[in-house]
Amino acid sequence: MKKVFSSILFVFIVIAALGQKQRVNYLTTFDDKLIHFGFSIGVNTLDFNIASYQPYGSSPEYSKADRVPPDAIIYSDVAKLVPGFTVGIISSLRLNNWFNLRFQPGLSFGERQMVFNIPVRDINNPTASDDNLPYYSVKSTFLDFPLLIKYKAKRINNQRPYVLFGGAYRHDISRTAQEDLIKLKNGGLYAELGGGWDYYFPFFRFSLEAKFSFGLNNQRGDLPAPIQHQYYSKSIKNMRSKIFTLSFNFE
Repeated sequence: MKKVFSSILFVFIVIAALGQKQRVNYLTTFDDKLIHFGFSIGVNTLDFNIASYQPYGSSPEYSKADRVPPDAIIYSDVAKLVPGFTVGIISSLRLNNWFNLRFQPGLSFGERQMVFNIPVRDINNPTASDDNLPYYSVKSTFLDFPLLIKYKAKRINNQRPYVLFGGAYRHDISRTAQEDLIKLKNGGLYAELGGGWDYYFPFFRFSLEAKFSFGLNNQRGDLPAPIQHQYYSKSIKNMRSKIFTLSFNFE
């Protein structure tokens, strides 16, 4: 994650340096438009904040049929951050010289690789060596519906930094009919916080934007059917989604 922040900071510094040398101001009336549109492409990483029942027997769903001792310690985490892809449409409404209201519906693809401190066994992967998997893959395809406030600093030549804050609703359309080892809820609410840098070219405005999304509700869904191993899901008390997105906006 430190490498990601360092890369973002370096790009912002380069853009700022280029902006200071700019002699001709482009699109001087662009920010005066009441409404404008654009599109966005970017990369993302998905993560979970996971809280487990400790010990396993403290779970209200605990059952002796699980064949797991009640004093067992079962915990889980996301093994590593896997890059995903995001694409969206930008709709921006000018509120005044400093604020814009932005609606940015989009589509995001991502993956989380969950690991446990016990062997991972999934009936949907019978060909795994010794029935044990190195991790359990949770793939998601989100319909994104963020509504954000954009606060813009004073424009300097052809650059203008800004911050974003607001909320979003995301609906996961990738859920299958299989008995997933860990079932997730389809929908979730998120708090959004980020920032970026606008750079004005002769015919369009380009923005580099970094944004964090913090899940507000528990994403763990119902238990799988008894044909699946249920103790993985039963051991999870709460799992909240976290998303980092680095976007390239064209308006």
